[in-house]
Amino acid sequence: MTPEPRGSPSPSPTPAPVLALRAFVLKVASRCNLNCSYCYVYNKADSTWRQRSPLMSDAVFDATLARIRESCEASKQRKIEVTFHGGEPCLVGARRFDAWCTRARRTLDGVEIDFAMQTNGTLLDAEWVEILAKHRVAVGVSVDGPREAHDRFRVDHRGRGSYDAVERGIGALRSGGVPFGILTVIPFGADPLAVHRHLLSLGSAELSYLMPDFTHDTIGPIRALYGMTPCADFLGPVFDDWWLHGTLDVKIRDFWNIARVVLGGPSEIETFGGRPPFYVCVETDGDIEGLDVLRNCDHGMAGAGLNVQSAAFSEIAEVSALHRQTIFEGMPLPRGCRACPEQKTCAGGYLPHRYSRENGFDNPSVWCADILKLFSLIRRRLEVTVKETNQRRARLLRMSGRSRRVRTSGAESAL
Repeated sequence: MTPEPRGSPSPSPTPAPVLALRAFVLKVASRCNLNCSYCYVYNKADSTWRQRSPLMSDAVFDATLARIRESCEASKQRKIEVTFHGGEPCLVGARRFDAWCTRARRTLDGVEIDFAMQTNGTLLDAEWVEILAKHRVAVGVSVDGPREAHDRFRVDHRGRGSYDAVERGIGALRSGGVPFGILTVIPFGADPLAVHRHLLSLGSAELSYLMPDFTHDTIGPIRALYGMTPCADFLGPVFDDWWLHGTLDVKIRDFWNIARVVLGGPSEIETFGGRPPFYVCVETDGDIEGLDVLRNCDHGMAGAGLNVQSAAFSEIAEVSALHRQTIFEGMPLPRGCRACPEQKTCAGGYLPHRYSRENGFDNPSVWCADILKLFSLIRRRLEVTVKETNQRRARLLRMSGRSRRVRTSGAESAL
């Protein structure tokens, strides 16, 4: 091999790709005024919340904003989402929330911020509604159906139901003209149509139904009580009611996304399709975490050993392969899914539902049978086979590739 001439420059190392984060979840309260029996933060495998400050301090909030600005500058992001979460984020108080939103827009000048908040709704009042409207905050409220369904699971620390307080909070949002979405954890044992029609009566145009958080180590008692496909048995009648009698003015997020992937498009939510979320969480003490629902799996699993006061968000990609994959790359398909016809649409299901102590995340979702049953129903309604999905997906990928080549060619000719 001919040696390099003396004095010639060494080959430049390939620069590491900039990892762009689309969203930042601020867990501004590590406590909650409710004690929902299924909560992945307080009633699953993890108890790290006990060691955290109850509320985020101004110093941690400001350090978080500085790290968000640093991340946006590195990735050239010009639009992000900042979600206030918990615990219960309303515990920080309306005036403090107002000041934080104002400070965020000032500190992140030049970046378009979409604010969101996920709340149990019990503390919402006229003051909160005014501030939410002022900052154009997208509000999600957790409701599990009419009183008898909701109050089975969503109780306070004395075991009392929370439905009446939630209904008052939703009434305040409606009175103030603040749009809101409803998030419902499937209430096993409840009448699905009674739940669905009640949620529609609350006045939201966007609903989400979540499959409860269980792992392969904890799902046994649920199957013993409710059978092998309790999620699909609940969601199937809801889908048919929406399909046959509903309106597209009401968006049921999970159904929209399944229809999207069945028609060949990419998933827009991390529940299906293996889509990495591109977000990080910040706890009340400033600790940086990835997918915080990994608390459902084991104690401390969501932790990264990083804090906004000493580390950049990008450093989480170097903590472990698990952190890098769950946030930026997507997890590998489980071995048990490789022969499944829905492997590209479902992709193993939601990551926390894949876990077992024996195999880690190399399992199909605990809700695999439910997912296949639901996909089958939606395919029948859409009249789209797996073969047609794959053909549509291939066409969309070719079109996307041509579009990228055209944009690149246009950019080069302009130089």
